[in-house]
This record gives sequence, structure tokens and C-alpha cells, in this order.
Amino acid sequence: MKKQIIAATASLLALTATSFVFASDIYKWTDEDGNVHYGDKPMVNAQTERVAIDSAPTDPARIMAMNQARAQARTESAEAAAATAEQGPSADELRAEAEERAQKCAKSRQQMQTFVTSRRLYREDESGERVYLDEAQTMAARKRVEDQITEYCSP
Repeated sequence: MKKQIIAATASLLALTATSFVFASDIYKWTDEDGNVHYGDKPMVNAQTERVAIDSAPTDPARIMAMNQARAQARTESAEAAAATAEQGPSADELRAEAEERAQKCAKSRQQMQTFVTSRRLYREDESGERVYLDEAQTMAARKRVEDQITEYCSP
């Protein structure tokens, strides 16, 4: 019985203390550097104004309605995306893809022409110095460019 009274008293004190915290005023002031400050006590040496804050408890029904509206919007968005995906790419997308393939094809053909006409192939390291490729590296580079030509230049 004594424990119940102590627990009830502690609960009552906690509720009373929190009601004072929520009921306290908020003050706003600007310091000499122009910085705005907020606090629960007014500043003595600064012009302080009390900030009116209105609060209301959260309405669970309103929150549920907002969540349902968001879920419905996500569903509609997903359905619209699925419908667009079923239609396939647009004409503009197909044209852009064809232009990109043509550019990659031209670049690959230019690289192959460089490989054919150059005596030795090289790459530049971080300092800009030429590092010449050995026979295996040269063959691998040519094979890679041939594969790119096959991929990008064939219909």
C-alpha cells in the first residue's frame, strides 16, 4: 500500500513538473552582433520580446488520413511508372540512344585507326609520361576496341 502511494505521488509530481515546462514562456532577443537568440528567461540587458506559441495536441485521425493519402499517391505513382515502362521507350529516348551509339561507334573506329597506324601504343601515367604497352597489352587493347566496334556499330 505504501509503495502505491509513493508511486502515485511520484506520478503526480512528474505530471505537475511537466505541465510547468510546457506552460513556460519563450523569449526572443538580438545580441549586439545581430544574432537572434531564444530562451525561457528574458535577458536583462537586451530588448526581449515574448514569443507567442500556440500548440495543440496531435489529432491521430488527421495523421492517419495524411498517411493514407501519401500511400495512395505512392501507389498511383508506381502504377503510372509501370504503365510508362510497359509502353517502352519514347521516340526521343530511342533517338538519344541511337545518337549515343553512333558517337561510341565513331570513337571506337577512331581508336582502331590509331592502333593500326601507330608503331607502338602507349598510355600516359599520372605524371604525363608515356608508358609503352607490351605485345600482350597491345593485343588486349585491340581486342577490346574490336568488341566495342562490334557492339556499337552493328545494327
